[in-house]
Amino acid sequence: MRAEKKREELMDRREFSVQTTLALLAGVTITISDCSGDDDSSPTSPTVTQDVSGTVATNHGHRVTVTAAQLTAANSITLDMRGDATHPHSVSLTAEDVRRIAQRSQVTKDSTNDNGHLHVVTFN
Repeated sequence: MRAEKKREELMDRREFSVQTTLALLAGVTITISDCSGDDDSSPTSPTVTQDVSGTVATNHGHRVTVTAAQLTAANSITLDMRGDATHPHSVSLTAEDVRRIAQRSQVTKDSTNDNGHLHVVTFN
């Protein structure tokens, strides 16, 4: 009987590890803080509140606009610029182009070459 009681009092390795860890952490304070401090390693795009329209060279009814939501998202996009014209064109912008437009820097791109011609589009 005495051997059985002694055996019950002994801890197995797992229980010993758990109890040791709990004892070590008993006086430890764990603080979780917000990660949005002053670290500039992963800048976020500012929220943009106004759409930006492009100027279409040699225009005959085309219109193109980057929306405020697209500028805030700062992803690459392809924009339809048909507007009132009788044929389509589109202009593709990289994510960097979109970021520059959001910062009101000038970006100039060629449209697709539809109907035997293209247009130069300038955003600023």
